[in-house]
Amino acid sequence: MHSHVAFLRAINVGGHTVKMDRLKTIFVSMGFESVQTVIASGNVLFQTKKSNAGELESLIEKTLKVELSYEVATFVRTANDVARIAGSKPFAKNLLEKAMALNVIFLREELTAENQRKVMGLKSAMDYFSLKGREIFWLCLKKQSESEFSNAIFEKELKVHSTFRGMKTVQRIASALQRVGPP
Repeated sequence: MHSHVAFLRAINVGGHTVKMDRLKTIFVSMGFESVQTVIASGNVLFQTKKSNAGELESLIEKTLKVELSYEVATFVRTANDVARIAGSKPFAKNLLEKAMALNVIFLREELTAENQRKVMGLKSAMDYFSLKGREIFWLCLKKQSESEFSNAIFEKELKVHSTFRGMKTVQRIASALQRVGPP
């Protein structure tokens, strides 16, 4: 069995309310085991014999579209991926100490060179970015509400789907995965 996390976009935001018990039931119906949710923002831990993230993302998205009647972009990571992300130190210590927020932007695949340049071009006096494979770390020195950067701006500029999570949420998920058992 392999332990995974599905980071779901559009769960309990923008008028799309989904009870976590229902989400868990949907995941169990797909044949996943040890299903649990962490925080009501679309973070689902599960185990399966399948290991291909792309196939899992496709299965989950198709099933959720049928069950919820709207599209839910899905970003699957292994337990090891989440542990690595949670332990990342993508910025210098002095910058991290000044930050009001540190977020992880989950992508399906690594950005093209052109999109990497676009992300780095979004850097400002309060917003810093660090690209690491299929994740982008966004450090904000002020309140996120004071930043001109957002998920909507990111997707408009780069034309890719993504979902954002705070680093504390990612660390909480990593801890929950440790309690589930080995991947």
